[in-house]
Amino acid sequence: MFKTGTTLFFLFLFGIAISAKAQQTDSLKVDTNQLNKYRIEPGKNPLPFRFRELQIHQEQIPVTMLDYKVSYWHKAVLFGLNFNQSAFSSNYSAGGISAIALGSNFDYKVEYNKSPFDFTSELSLLYGISKNKGQGSRKTNDRIFFDNKIASQISKHWSFFGSLTFESQFDKGYNYTTDSVGNDVSQLISNLMSPGYLTESVGFEYKPTKYFDLRLGTGTARQTFVLDTTIYHNQPTNYGVPIGKTILNELAFQAVATLDKDLSKSTHVNVRYALFIPYQQALAYTSHRIDAVLSTKVNRLIAFTINGTFLYDKNTSSRVQGTEGLALGILYKFP
Repeated sequence: MFKTGTTLFFLFLFGIAISAKAQQTDSLKVDTNQLNKYRIEPGKNPLPFRFRELQIHQEQIPVTMLDYKVSYWHKAVLFGLNFNQSAFSSNYSAGGISAIALGSNFDYKVEYNKSPFDFTSELSLLYGISKNKGQGSRKTNDRIFFDNKIASQISKHWSFFGSLTFESQFDKGYNYTTDSVGNDVSQLISNLMSPGYLTESVGFEYKPTKYFDLRLGTGTARQTFVLDTTIYHNQPTNYGVPIGKTILNELAFQAVATLDKDLSKSTHVNVRYALFIPYQQALAYTSHRIDAVLSTKVNRLIAFTINGTFLYDKNTSSRVQGTEGLALGILYKFP
């Protein structure tokens, strides 16, 4: 009992001491003016701050060049092969003749483009042959075309160019007729380098787009060759070459327009028009030639192809000439 009372007495004294201390602290007087003197205003920094100017220095960092090479050459190869075959029994009521036909074409084109120079070389080879039962083989297509052009750009769409073009055929060509008793008669009218054409031209080229160009050959020379003299009496005009000679030289104005374009992802058209106006002959001897090829791919290898040629040349015939071919076969282009 005594211990409990002693403990309560000491706790009472401790509480009185704390209360007195709190009253002493609250009774202190504080000068608020002095505190406001040292108050920090918002937005102001009483501590000094030094600004240093930012300086940028160029540093040389070694860079390893990638092993890339720029090629100004562009090449393309096109190869086509068409095969047709038909067969009939001897007693087939509708009639018909068994036949086999084979056609082929090869195109090679290479370009070099590095401004201001441009070089283009194009080789086009065509050959087709057919054989009907009871008849000999007859060719259906035959052409050699080799064109080379170099140009130097003089403005955005115009260039000064020089070109060299060669044209001829691979095999003998015949004119087939029937004599008075119904027998087939073949008459030789053409051969390799009979005729053959070599054309040199200089002038100006207009090329507004990649797929179209127009050449205006103000200075053009053409040599026409007939090296096989056995066709002299079978071809009255002798392709313009005088009888007894094998070559004819001509000066002329030439215009050549070319359209080479993809109409869609699977369809491509190539058209070439050539105008030749000889300076030393009448305008009636102006020649026109159009070669056109339209190809549509069925799949990666199979394609449908239509080609045709329109020609008017008084040195070969007094009438308009033309050929047309339609084929379904292999057509491969790379790259």
